[in-house]
Amino acid sequence: MRILITNDDGVFSPGLIALARVAARFGKVRVVAPDVEQSAVSHSITILRPVQYHRTRLGDLEAYRVNGTPADCVALGLYHWDSADLVLSGINLGANIGHDIWHSGTVAAAKQAAFLGVRAAALSIVLNKREPDFDALEPYVEQVIQLILDLDTRAVVNVNFPIEPQGIRWVRQSVRAYNGEVVPGQDPMGRQHYWFAVKPLKNPDEGTDRWAIEQGLITLTPLRLDLTDEEELRRMQATFPRLNPAQ
Repeated sequence: MRILITNDDGVFSPGLIALARVAARFGKVRVVAPDVEQSAVSHSITILRPVQYHRTRLGDLEAYRVNGTPADCVALGLYHWDSADLVLSGINLGANIGHDIWHSGTVAAAKQAAFLGVRAAALSIVLNKREPDFDALEPYVEQVIQLILDLDTRAVVNVNFPIEPQGIRWVRQSVRAYNGEVVPGQDPMGRQHYWFAVKPLKNPDEGTDRWAIEQGLITLTPLRLDLTDEEELRRMQATFPRLNPAQ
């Protein structure tokens, strides 16, 4: 089995190295990841310039760095390896739950793999003020990878680890109003600039990824690539069964 590992935190991220070492228990691993952090780039792809693909020293791992986005890394990695059996993206330093899924480069890398016909999962961990203990997390990562391999699905699986896992749960994405805000400021030269900040949401709905993480549960959410709102589509088709072109 060939397993491609990528992320959006950069090729030297401790989360990526931890994931690659666990994944190596299941098959041959190759790392293809951005040369610098690419957080929150979503599914961006590079089209206005060429990208480069270079071998990188990363311990005993076969690794390559790309001066592009996570989606670029998956496309190039699968091209150079003549596809793979599984793509794992992460372990991202910071949870990807709720609306974060929309702009996550970690999740986008897994989606890119799915678009190219390869099973994929995105893995992330909640951050607090301490560095994550990836050694302690290893048994849970191994359990999740085995579960993904046992699944008969082409859905992208979005996985999030709490700091101290107390169990595992399949949950839905928490869909609520965006919890961001714009914070104005000034640089040392007195020029205006802005920060995009995040405010924690309270009282998440039970059965969602936000709720499960607060319960100390590892969350697994199957994501689909088709964003069509089926219920709304049926309503529109019933309301406007035939639309004539404007005259």
